[in-house]
Amino acid sequence: MSEAQRAMQHTTLGVTGMTCAACSNRIEKQLNKMDGVEAQVNLTTEKATVNFDPGKISLEDITKKIENIGYGVVMEKTELDVFGMTCAACSNRIEKVLNKQQGVKLATVNLTTESAAIEYNPGMIDVKDLIEKIQKLGYDAKPKAEAEEKQTYKEKELQSKKTKLIISALLSAPLLVTMLVHLFGMNVPAIFMNPWFQFALATPVQFIIGWQFYEGAYKNLRNGGANMDVLVALGTSAAYFYSLYEAIKTIGHPHYMPHLYFETSAVLITLILFGKFLEARAKSHTTNAISELLNLQAKEARVIRDGKEVMIPVEDVVVGDRVLVKPGEKIPVDGIVVKGRTSVDESMLTGESIPIEKDPGAKLIGSTINKNGAIEMEATKVGKDTALASIIKVVEEAQGSKAPIQRLADVISGYFVPIVIGIAILTFVIWIAFVEPGQFEPALVAAIAVLVIACPCALGLATPTSIMVGTGRAAESGILFKGGEHLERTHQIEAIVLDKTGTITKGKPEVTDFTGDDEALQLLASAEKGSEHPLAEAIVAYATENDIEFLEVDDFRAIPGHGIEARISGKHILVGNRKLMMDHLIITTGSEEQLVQYETQGKTAMLIAIDGEYRGMIAVADTIKETAPDAIKQLKEMGIEVIMLTGDNERTAQAIAKQVGIDQVIAQVLPEEKADKVKELQAKGKKVAMVGDGVNDAPALVTADIGIAIGTGTEVAIEAADLTILGGELLLIPKAIKISHETIKNIRQNLFWAFGYNVAGIPVAAIGLLAPWIAGAAMALSSVSVVSNSLRLKRVKL
Repeated sequence: MSEAQRAMQHTTLGVTGMTCAACSNRIEKQLNKMDGVEAQVNLTTEKATVNFDPGKISLEDITKKIENIGYGVVMEKTELDVFGMTCAACSNRIEKVLNKQQGVKLATVNLTTESAAIEYNPGMIDVKDLIEKIQKLGYDAKPKAEAEEKQTYKEKELQSKKTKLIISALLSAPLLVTMLVHLFGMNVPAIFMNPWFQFALATPVQFIIGWQFYEGAYKNLRNGGANMDVLVALGTSAAYFYSLYEAIKTIGHPHYMPHLYFETSAVLITLILFGKFLEARAKSHTTNAISELLNLQAKEARVIRDGKEVMIPVEDVVVGDRVLVKPGEKIPVDGIVVKGRTSVDESMLTGESIPIEKDPGAKLIGSTINKNGAIEMEATKVGKDTALASIIKVVEEAQGSKAPIQRLADVISGYFVPIVIGIAILTFVIWIAFVEPGQFEPALVAAIAVLVIACPCALGLATPTSIMVGTGRAAESGILFKGGEHLERTHQIEAIVLDKTGTITKGKPEVTDFTGDDEALQLLASAEKGSEHPLAEAIVAYATENDIEFLEVDDFRAIPGHGIEARISGKHILVGNRKLMMDHLIITTGSEEQLVQYETQGKTAMLIAIDGEYRGMIAVADTIKETAPDAIKQLKEMGIEVIMLTGDNERTAQAIAKQVGIDQVIAQVLPEEKADKVKELQAKGKKVAMVGDGVNDAPALVTADIGIAIGTGTEVAIEAADLTILGGELLLIPKAIKISHETIKNIRQNLFWAFGYNVAGIPVAAIGLLAPWIAGAAMALSSVSVVSNSLRLKRVKL
C-alpha cells in the first residue's frame, strides 16, 4: 500500500434529493473531479461512499460540493449535557476541539445552559466518540437529559455549592478577623495571629474546598488551554505558599514577625465560591420558561383498555389509545374527539381566551383544559410529538443557541487568560525590579490582584444568559424564537410583509350583513346547508346563531360563477350575483347602491329571490382580526414599513388594507410569486420580515430575513419560520420586535460591563491599589451582576 493510499480517509454520506440514475451519476462525476477524492454514489441506498485525502480537501468541501450541485447531505444532530465548565474559556475550548473533529459539521457549546449542540456525519463519528473527546479535555458529557431530570441535577449541584460555601465561610471567618488587624490595627486574641492556627484553617479551604480549581486548571493546562481555574489556582497558591514559607521561618525564631497571606487565599476562594453560588442560583431562574411549560403537561391519562378505565402515566399513552377526559381535567395528549361535545380552554397555547367548542372530529391539543363536557378522544400524537413538546424543544434549542454578537466575546475569551497571566508576571517583575526593588511581598500582592480581578466569567455569561431569559420571556407570551440568531436579527427589521388571509383576517368567512326577513334567511340557509363552499358554511353558521330551523331541500343546483338554484317546500329560491338575477328577469330595484357599497368594503354580496321576487341581500366577508389595526399601528410607530400581500383582486385588497391602516398593497399575487416580492424589497437594501401561515407561504418565509409563522404551535408552522406566533395574535409581532430590542440592549450592557470591568480593573490592580481580597469580591460580584442584569428581561413589559 502506498503512502498516498494510507493517507486517504473513508466516509459514507447520506444523500437526499436523488430521483434517478442521472442524479447519482452526476454527483459521482462531480465528486471524482475534485482533487484527492474517489467516490461512488448508490441511488438505491441513497449513499455516497467517499475516500479522500484530508491534506488536499476537507469533508466540509465535499459536503458543500454535493449541496452546490443541488442535493442534500444527511447530517444528524445531537445535544449533550456538559459538566465541569467554569468560564467562557472552558466552553470555547470544548467547542474548538469538537469543530476540529472529522465528521463534525458544526458544534456549539453554551456555558449558561451547560450543553453542546452538535451536527455531525454519523458515517465518520458517533455520539460516543464526541463524549470521549470532551472527557479527554477534562470535562464530562452525556446525552441530553429530560428537562425534569436536568432540573433535579441542577438542584443537587446548587445544594452542593451551598454546602461547600458554608464550610469555606466558617473556616475563613477567623482569618477574616486578621484583616481587621492589617487594616485598622485592632486588637484580637493572639491565637488569631498564630501562623500555624491560620495554616490549620487555610489548608482545608485551599486543598479540599478549593481542589476543584486545581483539578480544572490541570485538565486545561494538560490540553493546552487556560481558563478561570488557572487564574484562581495561581493566585491563591501564590498567597498560600508564600504564607507557608513565612510560617516556616518562625521555627526556631519565635520573635520573627511573618508576613502572612493565608487570609487572602482562603477568603478569595470563599468569595469566588460565593459568586459561583449566586451565579448558579440566578442562572436557575433563567430556565423558568422551560419549567413553566413542563408544569403545563398532564401527569396521568384515563385510558380505556380491555373495556375498562385505567389511569396510567401520560408517557405510557400510545397512538390509537382511547382516552376519557372529564370536565376540568387537562387533555393529556394530542388527538381528536370521537365521542361527546365540550369546550376547551386553549389559552395556554394559542392565547385565545374564549373556550373553543369541540364536536366529534375536532382536533385537541395536549395540556389544554377540558371545560365542561366529558369526551372520549383518540390519541394521535404522544410524547415528544405533541404540540407542547414541540414548543418546549424550540425554546430549549433557542436558549442553547449562540447569537452572532457572542462571537466577539468568545474570541476575546479564548486569548484572555494567557494574556492575563502574562500581565501578572510583568506586574510582578516591574514591582520587584523598579517600584519597590527587592521587595517580594508587594510584588506578589499586586500580581495576585491582577490574576484574580481578571477572571473572564462575566464575559462568558454576558450573551447566553440574556438569550436564555429573552427567549424564555418571549415563550411565556406565545412567541417562539427558533434560535438566538433570530432573536438578534428581529430588532433589525425595516419592512414587514403580511399575508392577508389567515394573518390579517381570521381566514374564515363570516356573514357581516343581511337585509331580508326570517323566511328569506330560512330558505337561503336551508338551500346552502348541503354545500361545502366556505361562503355556504358562513351562511349556515349565521342561521344557526339566529336559531333558524332548517327545511328539507327538494331540489338543488349550483350555477358555477353565478350562484345556486333550489326548490324547498314548493318555493323556488335563487341566490347569486347580478347576472343570475338578470337571467331570470328578477327586478332588484334599489339594490345596486347597497351592492356596490358592500363590494367596496371587500365583501362578497349575494342577492336573494323567492318565487321570482327580490327578497334581500346577504354579505359575507373574511373579517379582519380585532387586534390587527392596533398591531399595525404599533409597527408603524416603530418606524417599520408595513405591506400587505394577497392573491385577492385590487379592490378587495385595498378595502381590507384601509380597515387595518395599511398603505402599501401588493394584490393578485400567486403563492409562488410571494418570495419574489420579498426579494424585490430586499434588493432595495431593506431587512424584511414575512408573516404567513407557515405552509402556503413557506417559500416567502424562508426567503425573508425573518420568517414569522402564524400558527398554534404545530410542527409545520414551527419548522417553516424563524419564529412562530402562537394563536395568530398579531399584537405579538410588535412584542417580538420589542423583546428582540430589549435583549440586544441587555447583551450590550452586559458586554460593556464585562469588558469595562476587566479593562479598568487590571491596571488598578497592577499599580497596587486593589487588595487581592477586594479583587476577589469584585470578580465574584461581576458575574452575579451580569446574570442579574439579564434577569431584568423577565420583567420587561411587552
